[in-house]
Amino acid sequence: MIAGLLFATHDAEDRAGALTATLPFGGVTLIEYQARLLMQAGAGQIIVVVSRLMPELLGAIARIGKRGVTVDTVRSAAEAAAKVHPLSRVLVLADGLVTTEAVVAPLAREGADTLLVIDEAEAPAGFERVGGRAAWAGVARLDPQRLSEVATLPRDYDIQSALLRVAAQARAQHLLLTDRELKQGHGIEHRAAALDLRGDAVMASALSGRRAWFDRWIVAPLARLVMPRLTRGAVPTVPVAVGGALLAVFGVVAIGWGHGGIGVLLMLAGTIAAAIAAALAWLRDELHLGRALAIGVMVLPAAGLLLYGRAVDRLSGEVSGGLLALFAVMAAGLAERAADEHHRRRWWGTAPGYLALLLPFAIVGWPMTGLSAVALYASATLAHAIETLRRHA
Repeated sequence: MIAGLLFATHDAEDRAGALTATLPFGGVTLIEYQARLLMQAGAGQIIVVVSRLMPELLGAIARIGKRGVTVDTVRSAAEAAAKVHPLSRVLVLADGLVTTEAVVAPLAREGADTLLVIDEAEAPAGFERVGGRAAWAGVARLDPQRLSEVATLPRDYDIQSALLRVAAQARAQHLLLTDRELKQGHGIEHRAAALDLRGDAVMASALSGRRAWFDRWIVAPLARLVMPRLTRGAVPTVPVAVGGALLAVFGVVAIGWGHGGIGVLLMLAGTIAAAIAAALAWLRDELHLGRALAIGVMVLPAAGLLLYGRAVDRLSGEVSGGLLALFAVMAAGLAERAADEHHRRRWWGTAPGYLALLLPFAIVGWPMTGLSAVALYASATLAHAIETLRRHA
């Protein structure tokens, strides 16, 4: 069992009377984002160390609790030690920490006390020194006994710093933070303006880190342009999703009127808008909306291919276009079922990627060549996904 330990004690440096934990971060508060990272890592309980319970913090804690995880607030190490099961692993995130799921996941595994560290000479401001020429990078896996040890210290000790000290004395292992992870937005901040910048970096890294070529090379660059405007402008996710749906509807109408190239372009634009809206929903912890948008990203390209094949047959008087489109959709669907995200190859097709491949052929007026190319691409993806699945079964 994993118990998450968060801190809401540090005052924001550029917001009078506000805690760092309640500063806005991508449409939610920072502590809500941290809690989601812990839940994605498998935490079934979250303990929040507080100095004072402000309305903003109480609201954030209530929203975290609605995710189905147990949330406890404590004011001392003794209270925290009493809340944690003695056989659990305590996953600690520093006050003001911004990071990604990829950084937290390795420390959520079984193992001894471990501190995520960086070389002391390269450590940014806010990283506490832990000895051995290392600075703590804000994530730790600790035995619950460390909380009991801190509880024996004077009450005026800072719990977070004291935990580091007792972990270092217990010879906690060090896990080195890579330069790549540091560049992807990892850091500790106590200023709202700095959190905005780190939020942009985290979102960009989350999208760029996806294995599919379409997400990495098409969706991610576009998201980097529009996401800061959407998050800082507090633009709701629903209008972005509705905009994508309207583009797709216009695409359907254009295909029906015989403008295949324009129609495919509009449906691809609608799919990209839905993908960006899904990323926005993920950042804002809008789970149900995010799932619906993720389904939309899969369904819209499939509908576009089928409608385009139907339109080609209507003009030619044959049925080969519709059959090719149906075969491509079936092969793509089976490939998605067979694909394992951990073993996915960059070149494998995805639903939006198939529509992107069709687009240039639709624009130049080679519909059957485009549908054949999509069908072959889907078949190749399916064949390789099956072989990969067999090798790792």
